[in-house]
Amino acid sequence: MDDGPDTPLPPQIALQTALSTPPNRFRVINDEYRLWFERRSDVLYITFDNLATIDEDEPRKPWMWRRVEDLGYSVLGIQSFRKDWYRHQTTGPMIRDLAGSGLFAPFRSVVLMGASMGGFAALNFAPLIPDARVLAFSPQSTMNQKIAPYERRFRYSVRRSNWDGMPFLDAAAAIPYIPAVSILYDPLVPEDKAHVARMTAPHVQLLRLNHATHEAIRVVIYCDALHQVMRDMAETGRVGPMLWQKMRYRRMVRKWARQFTGNLDTDRHPKLSIAACNALLKAKPDQRFAKLARAKAEANLAKKENV
Repeated sequence: MDDGPDTPLPPQIALQTALSTPPNRFRVINDEYRLWFERRSDVLYITFDNLATIDEDEPRKPWMWRRVEDLGYSVLGIQSFRKDWYRHQTTGPMIRDLAGSGLFAPFRSVVLMGASMGGFAALNFAPLIPDARVLAFSPQSTMNQKIAPYERRFRYSVRRSNWDGMPFLDAAAAIPYIPAVSILYDPLVPEDKAHVARMTAPHVQLLRLNHATHEAIRVVIYCDALHQVMRDMAETGRVGPMLWQKMRYRRMVRKWARQFTGNLDTDRHPKLSIAACNALLKAKPDQRFAKLARAKAEANLAKKENV
């Protein structure tokens, strides 16, 4: 189970085989998930797939594998083959087995990390690992319609997955048992705002990234802020103020600028909209969306002045 190819084995046999020797590197595969572990340092990042990564061509490395490697941290990638929010019978027991084997004990810091579906998984499974922290981007708290009736996204995947019964039904229930949580999200996305509202607590750090969309992690990456965020969580369990210095670059990020200009109220506030577009164009003169929004705001302002 070390440097050889992935070998399908029953989960308990696979784990016992992987952990029977010093676990500096191993892979385990079964019908529902794949584990990819590499020890590099006394900091471990446990990463979870999201819906988009499952669509990538095989073979694929764990989500955020390269960025964890860049930081010199150890990694345990928990890779899903299904778009089911890890709502199957094996992931929870598997993580319990890993914890019981002592795999996590040598690490000074363990951080579970995921975005969207992966954020849900990171929050849900963190209590299984003593003192583990969570870094989550735009996570869902649950896709159960009775608990979260506002959630209507990803309908096809939700219909094909099981959202009845505990355990691991509701990430909000896990929050009291995680010592440090940082959630980055766009509060202008109604569903994300509603999910995060269910997971607030004094020890939960909420970082509001307006206009970043549900794919807030992409804006963080484009602003070259992700490495800083990951270092902060590993060292202190909290994202530090350097994030906001990095995020000043967001006006240069096409994805963020497009959403920002799309959210401008050019009808009611044309002057403010023009000023905002001018600020964007000063930073990056070729931003098409800012030019279009400014033109619309200028037209609306001319109408108001001619009334």
